[in-house]
Amino acid sequence: MTKRTRRPSETTGLSRRQLLKATGSTAALLAAAKLNFPAGAFAQDAGPEVKGAKLGFIALSDAGPLFVAKDKGLFAKYGVPDTDVQKQASWGTTRDNLVLGSEGNGIDGAHILTPMPYLISAGKVTQNNQPTPMYILARLNLDAQCISVAKEYAGLKVGADASVLKAAFEKKKAEGKSAKVAMTFPGGTHDLWIRYWLAAGGIDPDKDVETITVPPPQMVANMKVGTMDAFCVGEPWPGQLVHQGIGYTAVNTGEIWSKHPEKSLGMRAAWVDKNPKAAKAILMAVMEAQQWADKAENKEELATIMAKRQWINCPVEDIADRAKGKFDYGLPGKVIENSPHIMKYWRDHASYPFQSHDLWFMTEDIRWGKYEAGFDSKALIAKVNREDMWRDAAKTLGVAAADIPASTSRGKETFFDGKVFDPENPAAYLKSLAIKRVEV
Repeated sequence: MTKRTRRPSETTGLSRRQLLKATGSTAALLAAAKLNFPAGAFAQDAGPEVKGAKLGFIALSDAGPLFVAKDKGLFAKYGVPDTDVQKQASWGTTRDNLVLGSEGNGIDGAHILTPMPYLISAGKVTQNNQPTPMYILARLNLDAQCISVAKEYAGLKVGADASVLKAAFEKKKAEGKSAKVAMTFPGGTHDLWIRYWLAAGGIDPDKDVETITVPPPQMVANMKVGTMDAFCVGEPWPGQLVHQGIGYTAVNTGEIWSKHPEKSLGMRAAWVDKNPKAAKAILMAVMEAQQWADKAENKEELATIMAKRQWINCPVEDIADRAKGKFDYGLPGKVIENSPHIMKYWRDHASYPFQSHDLWFMTEDIRWGKYEAGFDSKALIAKVNREDMWRDAAKTLGVAAADIPASTSRGKETFFDGKVFDPENPAAYLKSLAIKRVEV
């Protein structure tokens, strides 16, 4: 007996017309789902692997793009709505939480001092020197950190030339007191700026003064009680110091090195490798936030966002002026309008992580003994610096070709004291520096 093949309507209990209607509805639903994928998101059928990541930040103005991305729904726009932006107590806490990762109740990435992903990846600042591989996906800003000096030195009117402090520090030591300068993390950007500035003025940061670590939000309170004579930190704390009459700005770090790199968006390599689409989504959200934050017409709103309790938690007045480029140094007659050293989030290729800049940071950390002489900096940079991901994200965002650097190097860099860093010959740069902890 021949076995009859059943029609679809018999196996499903649906008529042919019902079946076609149901199939059409499913197709329509699928089409609608695809059409409703977050606006601006990159075109991959599956979308991000996860809905978000845990990102850390320190209460500083250069974390602004993360605040904007969260407050303005940009993480959600790119398909990672559950991205959590969490305040960290210090850079040491940031490091520890990055080592843990979110699976260990830590974080997956952070607003971070550019040298830190390298120090963590190399195991130079981690417990038992255990490396935790990191990636840098973008730079967050250029310029606008400051070196501040206590009010007791107001008569010296300290500026770019730190040498005027040499005799004052020697006198203090002769009286049995310690001359102290503060930075935020050993081997980090603020440590390197204040070291460079002091050494250029003939002051050895390891021998002539005591260099201490203080978390950024605690700088002003510590100077108020006389903990240190000078410190280096990012905005808004130098501006707040001036507003409270406790000290003054000696130098904006952009005066030391114009358009210098500062913070980065760093993420655990393991997380990015596991979730490359989600990492790209986070990167795109941050890049769009950087573009928004850099526009003059948005500066007032940006200051208001950054001042919020969950972000920096300070009076908006401590942020607004310097965010707009007005720098009152706290000395009579020294107010700069439209400073060229305003914090830059996007212009001048601020977001692109030049590998040549990472090489400068590593060379300076070799200078001060954080890495051994002869350390293969370029090999580590090739692993950590993911400028390729930045380029891919920029292309998807439709960034103009003029805003995408042609090279991974910005070329030779000239500092305020005339020193020149050639990324093709970092050894020659090291050799030119008088005060250092390494023999070249």
